[in-house]
Amino acid sequence: MITTSIIDDDNLITMALTTILGAVPDLKICGTGSSGAQAVSLYQKEKPDVLVMDIRMKDMDGLTALETILAEDPDARVLLLTTFLDDEYIIRAIRLGARGYLLKQDYSALPAAIRAVASGQVVFGEEVTARIPGLMTGRHPDGFDTSSLTEREILLCRYVADGLSNKEISEKLFLSEGTVRNYLSSVLSKLGLRDRTQLAIYYLTGEKPA
Repeated sequence: MITTSIIDDDNLITMALTTILGAVPDLKICGTGSSGAQAVSLYQKEKPDVLVMDIRMKDMDGLTALETILAEDPDARVLLLTTFLDDEYIIRAIRLGARGYLLKQDYSALPAAIRAVASGQVVFGEEVTARIPGLMTGRHPDGFDTSSLTEREILLCRYVADGLSNKEISEKLFLSEGTVRNYLSSVLSKLGLRDRTQLAIYYLTGEKPA
């Protein structure tokens, strides 16, 4: 059973989420709140497996609450659920260590996202994933461990983080698409990552997704 807490300053949304998630057999709601301050207090009290939280709220916003919670418990799993696709929010959420960022429009994906976050994965909605490469550019941070990678593999990581497709990477590196796929599989294996989205996040932030 995965314990989940819900924080949103719109009571109707909180009620709807409680109804939707409460009907899922392997999920258990262990508290709700309407502000970032209540999120911090509720997390300290209940220690839910996954905390589902809005961003824009009165008293304390969700990102400040996320930072406060992670400062006390770095293993906390917080999934942000919002209507806002603001670049600033996405960048800060990634850098702070949110385990997920979804838009409220896609409620149907929420149970699966909660399960993924509870299992240690990082989950970003399609719209969010599509924006990440354009938001964070430049040299990779020191946290990105290149010790096991060749220079060509590091360059491939940069291209993946820039949002290039395998075809575009193959043209830049003068390799076949099949060779690029093989290089990518090797890099993912060396770094212990699941897919190119995790690779991009790790390259851009220096924080390896669980």
